[in-house]
Amino acid sequence: MKIKTKRYYVYYFLKAVGFIFSILPIKLGLRLADLAGKLGFVIMEKERRRSLENLRSAFPEKTDAEVEGIAKGVFSNLCKNAVEWVSVYKVNKKNIDRWVKVEGLEKIDRVFSRGKGGIILGSHFGNWELLHVTFLLKGYHGTTIARRLYFDKYDEFLSNARVSTGVGIIYRDESPKKLLRLLKQNKLIGILGDQDVDSVDGVFVDFFGKPAYTPKAPVAFSLASGAPLIPCFVIREGNRHRLVIEEPLEMEKKSDRDETIRFNTERWSRLVEAYIRKYPEQWVWMHRRWKTKPDEFSKK
Repeated sequence: MKIKTKRYYVYYFLKAVGFIFSILPIKLGLRLADLAGKLGFVIMEKERRRSLENLRSAFPEKTDAEVEGIAKGVFSNLCKNAVEWVSVYKVNKKNIDRWVKVEGLEKIDRVFSRGKGGIILGSHFGNWELLHVTFLLKGYHGTTIARRLYFDKYDEFLSNARVSTGVGIIYRDESPKKLLRLLKQNKLIGILGDQDVDSVDGVFVDFFGKPAYTPKAPVAFSLASGAPLIPCFVIREGNRHRLVIEEPLEMEKKSDRDETIRFNTERWSRLVEAYIRKYPEQWVWMHRRWKTKPDEFSKK
């Protein structure tokens, strides 16, 4: 009961803070978010410790000062993401180019010309929540696969915010047939696949030199529908962003289905790793990416 009550307090506190930031000029909000990120780095001990541990493991060549600098940037980026999200109602077709510069929309058009839809493969990188907003304002409608949050108020808040931007939502625990129907109708679906979620089917692939449990869903949907995977990255560049649309990935067939899924999952995972290596402060290093161990998983 105490935990549930605390969640309500946190929920209403965050709503109040979100409202304040939503009415501030965005540049001022981002400056304050940077300060909030630095404060969060100090007071959020568990997240700070996990971020530093993960960064040291991924970048053994970096000094402690470099690792700490990256970690502080991670906290700052996440706070800036939050400020931009509560201010997203300010974005429209007329000013979207001032928020996000898009590179590679012609690749989406080529995918549509095939008539099998496309799977936008995002990751918890940069400001990933701007992905579907940008596509929508550029005239590309789609549906995002979302995970239900453990507290209904948090889930309701995030879902309402997403729906208010015009994006469709299908929850991960709903029938996959809904997604396949959308792809058959030549629509876009969006999925984030770069986290360790042991409640979904996954496969272990190399990620920063260690086996990381990674969802099969992106590749499985591509194989079932014929829709290519389209890796996309929203890179923060100061107070603006650059959305890079990579070349669509066609599935390479291997000896059997399991190997095909593992091989292609590792393909897109390597691309995600390459972007993180280039912009390490823009990924969520406090996430327990290597939580699931191969030996422990095999015993289930």
